[in-house]
Amino acid sequence: MDLLKSPLYSKYIQSNAKLVNFAGWEMPISFSGLINEHESVRTSAGFFDISHMGVISLRGVNPKEYIQKFFPTNLYSFSKNQGLYTVMLNDKGGILDDLIIYDLGQQEGEISEIILIVNASRYQVDFSWINNNLNTKNISISNAKKDKVLLALQGKDSFKLFEDWIQSSISHIPYFGCEYKIFKHISQEEKIFFSKTGYTGENGLEILLSKKASINLWDFLISKNISPCGLGARDTLRLEAGMHLYGQDINEETSPYEAGLGWLVHLENNHEFFGRDFLEEQSKIGIPKKLVGLSIEGKAIGRKGCEIFKGEENIGIITSGSWSPTKQKAIAFAYINTSHAYLNNEVQILIRGKKFKGYITKRTFYKKDI
Repeated sequence: MDLLKSPLYSKYIQSNAKLVNFAGWEMPISFSGLINEHESVRTSAGFFDISHMGVISLRGVNPKEYIQKFFPTNLYSFSKNQGLYTVMLNDKGGILDDLIIYDLGQQEGEISEIILIVNASRYQVDFSWINNNLNTKNISISNAKKDKVLLALQGKDSFKLFEDWIQSSISHIPYFGCEYKIFKHISQEEKIFFSKTGYTGENGLEILLSKKASINLWDFLISKNISPCGLGARDTLRLEAGMHLYGQDINEETSPYEAGLGWLVHLENNHEFFGRDFLEEQSKIGIPKKLVGLSIEGKAIGRKGCEIFKGEENIGIITSGSWSPTKQKAIAFAYINTSHAYLNNEVQILIRGKKFKGYITKRTFYKKDI
């Protein structure tokens, strides 16, 4: 089967990017090298083509009323020009996807628009789940990305760079805020969507725009000596920042409570949502396993699937692991039996047939300077 390609695929070729199959897309794993790209984002800025991700539009009069049942988080806790990180659950409380919901407010008369930016591997699942369970003709659902490009500009210099490109200030926009507007020097007609969000632990923006405008932005950033970055650096950056990766750290068999995402579950809101009964029960009886951070001694890297022991007892398994370029040590996420999931607990990680010492930590290994 042919792999899907970003509208910016020609830029990958021109840049001699190393390409891989990611969720059915031919995407760059690196351009100049993972360490260089990682450090660029941590020290100044870097940009990522994330066009493999899905963008779903929901339009109608008060769409939140109809889609609240898909999410355990109170959708009325955010308003126009704001975003919200949350999870979508199945009826057993398992995580179908983690995503960001944006409220674009009223677009035409009383018609409001909500957009969801979802994981590439889950787009079809998410779209079908919502479409099959909306049970109303008052809300339309559509693919909002189509042939557009989704770019992530990340790092402490990202806001200034974007302001230089759009020739306008974004200082009034809060963290997780968004806008959808025309910048006439870029295009007289095209509305560009952007938000102060990202997946790296740094200040950053995610931008949805046409192929023509995205090439304009790509060339602008290259002219400012900003590095294009691949999925390799995106993975090490998000792991350091304590951010989940769907399919590894969370899936349909894990609940928000087990994944450390209980703060997204608003049982006190009393709204009905898929999986509520299961989560109410789990909130009472507790969880059998918990997602934790791991710091591993030495140079060995614990990868997905590595088992974790306390003495001779198998107590868990690694879901994500890498060398941390920022912290200069091996780090990982792992699901650990709850009775052993306490900070500084010394454990052993089985890596290629040999056990290495490690310690349970908080999941966030890196926080940016304020």
